[in-house]
Amino acid sequence: MDLSKNQGSIWLDGRMVDWQEANVHVLTHTLHYGVGVFEGVRAYNTPKGPSIFRLQDHTDRLFKSAGIVNMEIPYAKETINNAHIDVVNLNNLEESYIRPMCFYGSEGMGLRADNLKVHTMVAAWEWPSYMEPEAREKGIKVKVSSYKRQVRNPVSSAKVNGNYVNSIVALNEALEAGFDEALLLDEEENVAEGSGENFFIVKNGILKTPDLEASLDGITRRTIIQLAKDMGMEVEIIKIKLHDVLESDEAFFTGTAAEVVPINSVNNESLGNGSRGPITEILQSTYFDQVRGLRDENSNWHSYVR
Repeated sequence: MDLSKNQGSIWLDGRMVDWQEANVHVLTHTLHYGVGVFEGVRAYNTPKGPSIFRLQDHTDRLFKSAGIVNMEIPYAKETINNAHIDVVNLNNLEESYIRPMCFYGSEGMGLRADNLKVHTMVAAWEWPSYMEPEAREKGIKVKVSSYKRQVRNPVSSAKVNGNYVNSIVALNEALEAGFDEALLLDEEENVAEGSGENFFIVKNGILKTPDLEASLDGITRRTIIQLAKDMGMEVEIIKIKLHDVLESDEAFFTGTAAEVVPINSVNNESLGNGSRGPITEILQSTYFDQVRGLRDENSNWHSYVR
């Protein structure tokens, strides 16, 4: 999918521009040094029309990430939220993936990053689940990556463009070895996260996930934790070792792009029954009902666009 060939409109620096004209200079600072912040957001079709899921939470995290790298976003949160709604509406999208990003311009080069303009964009397009549809039931094969996830660094906890170099090389390593996804550990051999997803295991009916020292504060992660607690499940946020994963009854990834994806094996060692487990199935089904507006609970998570 060549996104540059799409038709439609993109919100850029406070106005709508034609998709083909939403361009920046090759000397754009963020292109060279990776200092930018972004989000991945989804809009789902619901009985009340398209709804952007947890829009405010995503925008809050965008601003938090910007604060961590000392980037001042030149727009209010409300303006960014409205830009999301406008790009979904203007492009006549029922379901979409939405990408807001803030990045430095081409006013200068060098590590000082001073006197640079902060640009802001929001684009939306049709993008089905990051994983193949059958993966939702059968699960995916995961490889423990040789690349480590950096921890105890405020920048590594933010959704910063440059952080994802590590994710890309980890994922490519897994794909080249015949796996579907990577699982990263931290420098102390604690389980961290996937290349772009948070990680969960289930053991004896207890849902467990790594603490935020080793993983991004994922919006889908928050959602799954809340849904599990609402259903009376016990949730533990703890350090997880690889042997805990291999001895677990179930495991799955979560993320806005990936949604909820079961893991059937790690390093070719089968987990649980080798397919989607019962608790994963319940949480996955509840999540999809939630994002598609089929539950009365948590109505504040929905931002209807029209």
